[in-house]
Amino acid sequence: MGAARALAAAERSVFWLDDPDRPEPLPALAGDVGADLLVVGGGYGGLWTALRALEREPGRSVVVLEAGRCGHEASGRNGGFAASSLTHGFGNGLERWPDELAQLDRLGAENLRGIGETIARHGIDCGWEETGELAVAARPHQVEELTAAARAMLAAGHDVELLDAAGVRAHVNSPTYLGGLLDRTGCALVEPARLAWGLRQACLDLGATIHEGSVVRSLDREDGGVVARTAGGSVRARQVALATNAFRPLLRRLRLMSVPVYDHVLMTEPLSAEQRAAIGWGGREGVGDSANQFHYYRQTRDHRILWGGYDAVYHYGSRIDRSLEQSDRTHGVLAEHFFETFPQLEGLRFSHRWGGVIDTCTRFTAFYGTAFGGRAAYALGYTGLGVAATRFGADVVLDLLAGEPTERTELEMVRRKPLPFPPEPARALGINLTRWSLDRADRDGGRRNLWLRTLDRAGLGFDS
Repeated sequence: MGAARALAAAERSVFWLDDPDRPEPLPALAGDVGADLLVVGGGYGGLWTALRALEREPGRSVVVLEAGRCGHEASGRNGGFAASSLTHGFGNGLERWPDELAQLDRLGAENLRGIGETIARHGIDCGWEETGELAVAARPHQVEELTAAARAMLAAGHDVELLDAAGVRAHVNSPTYLGGLLDRTGCALVEPARLAWGLRQACLDLGATIHEGSVVRSLDREDGGVVARTAGGSVRARQVALATNAFRPLLRRLRLMSVPVYDHVLMTEPLSAEQRAAIGWGGREGVGDSANQFHYYRQTRDHRILWGGYDAVYHYGSRIDRSLEQSDRTHGVLAEHFFETFPQLEGLRFSHRWGGVIDTCTRFTAFYGTAFGGRAAYALGYTGLGVAATRFGADVVLDLLAGEPTERTELEMVRRKPLPFPPEPARALGINLTRWSLDRADRDGGRRNLWLRTLDRAGLGFDS
């Protein structure tokens, strides 16, 4: 049938958001109100912050302002990989924070358990599955890289297993696989929009006030607190937590600290029993390949396959626009790669195609800080791994607002910030040169050109 025909009837909408159980919108802010804590942003970062604030201090008045609808941006569009890593993978953590990586890994595992416990406690129906994750190698140099990663992770006490071609194909049957690395405990899968909606309801149940359709136009320090103004009113709060992520920061100092990139995704129609047998995948692990420009994929509860990643696209001037969520070129390439990986599924069609914007920074992990004399705190830069890390980030933000040192705030990862991106046009030039170089390295046995080696030495880069 071919990739083009498989895509022909796909709906140009987000599968996770096309859910008949999605909640009704909440009213926009109307009038002037006060709060102990104001949270700006109703994605995972903001919702976890509101929920953790109420769990840590019951009775605190918490107001959440969301520009659109809670969970309808990155939090409702992603692949649903809830990873325990707080460092965008073991390798990135080992490179940047070797002295505290064991501590970060422990905190990340505790954080992931906390998410599962929250889902169970609040009865959130979001398809939580503790499946683990499978990294696959499709080229010889990727096998070598996974071998080195397995050695380092085993030495650090991680529950991983290095697989040869036969071993990895026993888990998921693709003729492209040459090897794999199975991490049994480092990842769970979730239905992302349903998780966001469940967190939204949990916040409401604990007493938070949430206003959707409420774009914050300004944020100012005033009378010992902070005031946020929208078209319909204002919120005066003792403290504010900022969780705007990929969207334009309300603090000028943050405008070069992260950039928005577009990630694109496909969802198949449900597989038949024969098609499921042809690929195996009985463990339902989340899967990611080992290229620089990598794909991620997983199964859904109704036996579809979500297939995304590869081509993270930056648009000049950090442009964000609904029109950029659809890309015939990128979606077409993704479809071609799908059938190269699973030729036995020829004839399967895609039901949905979409995209969404994520924020990335130069170290690929969230960074933190305060403003307005400690009355505001923020976490940004999750770089596509915020499904689980946002809960940890929420606790960091609340620790910073409390103003008392904790194990989290004493981490070098929390205390230090990444280097900023340059202004345009250097920003677009550097990002696109890096993407071109990463693609070239994937095709050239993993060999990194002078540009990538220069970024490595400077501790910079761009992760697709």
